[in-house]
Amino acid sequence: MSIKLGLKWMTLHNEMLPLKPTGNLKHHKAACYSTLVPPDEVTVNYRYGLPVVTLMLPSRKERCQFTIKPMLTRVGTFLQDIQKEDKGIERAEVFTTDGSKIPATALMEILLMNDFKLVINNTTYSVQVPVKENWSREHATEAEDIKSLVHRLFIALHLEDHQLRRERELLQKLDHLREQLVPFEQMKVKIATSADAKTNRLLWTGLALLSTQGGALAWLTWWVYSWDIMEPVTYFITYGSALAFYAYFVLTKQDYVYPDVRDRQFLQYFYRKSRSQHFDVEQYNKLKEALAEVEESLRRLHQPLHLQLPIQEINDKV
Repeated sequence: MSIKLGLKWMTLHNEMLPLKPTGNLKHHKAACYSTLVPPDEVTVNYRYGLPVVTLMLPSRKERCQFTIKPMLTRVGTFLQDIQKEDKGIERAEVFTTDGSKIPATALMEILLMNDFKLVINNTTYSVQVPVKENWSREHATEAEDIKSLVHRLFIALHLEDHQLRRERELLQKLDHLREQLVPFEQMKVKIATSADAKTNRLLWTGLALLSTQGGALAWLTWWVYSWDIMEPVTYFITYGSALAFYAYFVLTKQDYVYPDVRDRQFLQYFYRKSRSQHFDVEQYNKLKEALAEVEESLRRLHQPLHLQLPIQEINDKV
């Protein structure tokens, strides 16, 4: 009797190997073992509420269990971890039962809703997904309450540290951006001053020309010629001015409004001076945009609601 028990114990000992965790523990756990399950079968079952995929590794000739976290693991991650367990796997893909390929970005939760086909190298496995037992409404409500409680506890314990760390990072980035902007701002002030002076000179020149034109027309009308002779001249001058304004609109797609014309001329002088002074306008704009984003992030971080202040303190600040 003792001999038979010893032989039976040795047989079981040879058939079963110790389980060892493998794979990417961040998304799921895997365990490899030898068993009497047919090697050409890929099974899916649920253990402690999580799906467990069991399959045969072709090179190692042993079955491997992968415990999936459906809402975190993607199909591509699952296939990559299979290939990590067996370096001899060159191809691993998943298809629906009608032959449509499932993208690598799909969640395992979507994949496990229906049966599917798993292709490893040149072998196709038909996988049947068991129906998961539905929780009662009370259990589902209780689970949601627990999740909400854990979330609130996490926020209460870690939010303040996270905000302080985030504030330090933003302040450091703000100081770094301001240091980078100092030479740009100094050069920009010089270029803007020069461009503004040239624009003002152009405006005064235009006023002087218009004044000279009016004086010349008055002199020709009352001292040299008569109004009968000068009337067609003034008509064509007016028509020419209208034609010039319309040409400006055709070229610039803007109305001839004096403030807009001045700003346009200022920008022309500014960019022309920037090229000669090697002022990188594009880099300056990128730094200013980054600075504005950091300042906006700090402003939102300093809002009372984001700091989780009591209602009384919020009302006092408001």
